[in-house]
Amino acid sequence: MKNYDFVIVGAGIIGLTIARELAKRGHRSVAVLEKESEVGLHSSGRNSGVLHAGIYYGSDTLKAQVCAAGSKLMQQYAKEYGIPLERNGKVIVATSVESIPQIDVLLERGTKNGIRVEKITEKELTEIEPEAQTKEFALLSPDTAVVDSGGILSALVSELNDLGVKLLKNSEVIAVKERTRTLQLSHGSLGYGYLVNAAGLHADRLAHRMGVGEHYQILPFKGIYKKLRPEKAKQFRGSIYPAPDLRVPFLGVHITPGIHGQTLVGPTAIPAFGRENYGWINGIRIGEGIHMLGILTNMLALNKNGFRRMVREELGRYSNSGFLAATRSLSKSISKNDILPSKKIGLRAQLVRTDTLELVMDFVLETGDSSLHVLNAISPAFTSSFKLAQLIVDKAESVSR
Repeated sequence: MKNYDFVIVGAGIIGLTIARELAKRGHRSVAVLEKESEVGLHSSGRNSGVLHAGIYYGSDTLKAQVCAAGSKLMQQYAKEYGIPLERNGKVIVATSVESIPQIDVLLERGTKNGIRVEKITEKELTEIEPEAQTKEFALLSPDTAVVDSGGILSALVSELNDLGVKLLKNSEVIAVKERTRTLQLSHGSLGYGYLVNAAGLHADRLAHRMGVGEHYQILPFKGIYKKLRPEKAKQFRGSIYPAPDLRVPFLGVHITPGIHGQTLVGPTAIPAFGRENYGWINGIRIGEGIHMLGILTNMLALNKNGFRRMVREELGRYSNSGFLAATRSLSKSISKNDILPSKKIGLRAQLVRTDTLELVMDFVLETGDSSLHVLNAISPAFTSSFKLAQLIVDKAESVSR
């Protein structure tokens, strides 16, 4: 049986950057386990590629600590490896009178976090992004960028190979024996000195097997995107986002010019009934779906942090007319003929506290006996990954010596 000093479960952006950080610090016995035949088949590979500036997050959060720094590190990485990157900026608009106060809240948060952000008038917005609209004021985030997320993943895999990190595909963790620090895989066993759980949509399940984070559960939300027809897409310079309801961890439908010329619109945030429920029926797990439905029902009944309203609004966007209305709140010039279907679908590994039935807003790092578990690795996890990996490796090294 092969033994490694460090084993990372999950070869998404978090797992790959953790492995890179370990190898860069001189650790020579590192393995990354991926249950799929290729990396990037789930959240990381379905990412929009937006590198967030760090405006949305309270200064006391882990997200605020790592987002801006993570964006800078990823932009440097993209430049070093010749990965397509564009700093096309973002405007955040007030889509209703009710959302106008959120503009000032975000301005304050961005300023506290040391982020370049500017409050602008409707006239100034038109000069910057002619197709956008707002109520009274908007925010300009000049440092928001977009990157080829698939290119980042490919470069990391290649670099890890050069650094001597072992990437083991088709290697699903079936069982954990903590006493002997042994993992039973779908094709054998291996030993570990320290385990980092970066399993994304399945991270809570692995954590629970190891007696960690038992009051947390991942509740997946499906994000469906559409795209603008090419002629219309050319009229947009950068991203347009609505001022979000900061009580919930979703940013709403937005317009995002991608790195390869395609402009995406979305995503929705519809509860999914399976951790890999990308289609209508495909990926649904009956038992798990019933359990998730029970949690959702209780959350709706309690209606904490406006959850009932959020679900109602998101379900409305599931129809073509509702999706168009959400898009037209950002830009009135868009018609239904401008919005085309897209194959892009993602699942958000949203964490819920099962004791309070509240959505968790921040990243969560839980430690066990010789293990660290990355839970709630949702947006801006991709943006933050290089910096978050540094923090995680700091923690892992401090207890694994």
